Amino acid sequence: MSDVTLTKLQKMKQSGEKIVMLTSYDATFADAASRVGVEVLLIGDSLGMVLQGNDSTLPVTIEDMVYHTACVKRGNKGALIVADLPFMSAASLEQTLEHSAKLMRAGAHMIKIEGEAWLTDSVKRLAQLGVPVCVHLGLTPQLVNVFGGYKVQGRGEGPAQKLFDDCIAIAQAGAAMLLLECVPSELATRISQAVSVPVIGIGAGPNTDGQVLVLHDMLGMSLTGRTAKFVRNFMQDNTSIDGALKCYVNAVKDGSFPASEHEFSA
Repeated sequence: MSDVTLTKLQKMKQSGEKIVMLTSYDATFADAASRVGVEVLLIGDSLGMVLQGNDSTLPVTIEDMVYHTACVKRGNKGALIVADLPFMSAASLEQTLEHSAKLMRAGAHMIKIEGEAWLTDSVKRLAQLGVPVCVHLGLTPQLVNVFGGYKVQGRGEGPAQKLFDDCIAIAQAGAAMLLLECVPSELATRISQAVSVPVIGIGAGPNTDGQVLVLHDMLGMSLTGRTAKFVRNFMQDNTSIDGALKCYVNAVKDGSFPASEHEFSA
């Protein structure tokens, strides 16, 4: 696979080719995923749960993210690398710039921030400084204590319109990508059609420009034994990790994942 760039992702959106994103935390899985056609590797703060065994992403530090970003960079074979800014690491513009620089120096091509329209100033400044930004909206795990749990966001006319407006504002501010988590499919479709940048979904239905899953979820591995509605275990019909990774890539590309059972209604 030739190196994936923002220009390539933009062309994929325009042509209707689905973008495949998957979390990755180390060199070995970065190599395996990028070799089979995963276009975007996300070093998610989900590592706090699937690697560290925490009950949320909140304990993850910027040092954790820098370390794992560097690991993924060493194993990557051409995918675009996106790294999360963890909890409270973007509490001010100064912190956002400092921590984004650390992740970019570690090997990220783009940073991801959880938030809403209040991020517009940070997005603008980062873009001016050459840092592409993916903004994570909808169910943002760093706000789990505000939400009162992991709940679908954007249900009802008022919340749906607010989320839509936030996405428009963020895109206009210069975000290079949006990620929507646990959003009704109809709303995610509307947002994807309204913005010019790629929109990646997780629990946001089939009509976003691409899909992302947590690596361990995709492989059917869970510390809790619980499986989210939007997850499909790709190891069920495969005898190897490489086979499961290829199956995931193919299912996103041909539109068979996500299926109706993975969607949320308004």
